Amino acid sequence: MERAGAHRGGDDGLGRLLISAHRIGDVRVVAVAGELDHDTADGLRSALAAPAGGGTGRILVDLSELRFCDSTGLNLLLRARLDAEAAGLRLELAGPRSAVARLFEVTGADTVLRIHPSVEAALVAGPPTGGTASGDADPGGAVSGDAAE
Repeated sequence: MERAGAHRGGDDGLGRLLISAHRIGDVRVVAVAGELDHDTADGLRSALAAPAGGGTGRILVDLSELRFCDSTGLNLLLRARLDAEAAGLRLELAGPRSAVARLFEVTGADTVLRIHPSVEAALVAGPPTGGTASGDADPGGAVSGDAAE
């Protein structure tokens, strides 16, 4: 398993965003903890732009420890999905807490991003098969499973 050390996002010195990356099989998992906003987005942008490495088919962003996400973070994730697709990869999200899941729901991003209730669920899920982008979400767009805060 490849593991990258955690680093802080943003330049405020407070370390409001911690990011770590590792591989599980052919999936590159990028775990995010803290607050994703205008001041901290550059750290995640850099982590997602890093080469995925040979044999990687998916980038999975673990949001289970992300407490807050603003429009800058949302736009970063949407852009990262497009960049991943252009590189022949899939970018998927896992485990958003209720506040972050709500952001995806009210903006309609949950219809574009594939969102899983947990990293474990994402790892056993296969490629998307039609329907909504968030293949693990109910028709109303809410994330199923244990993704609550």
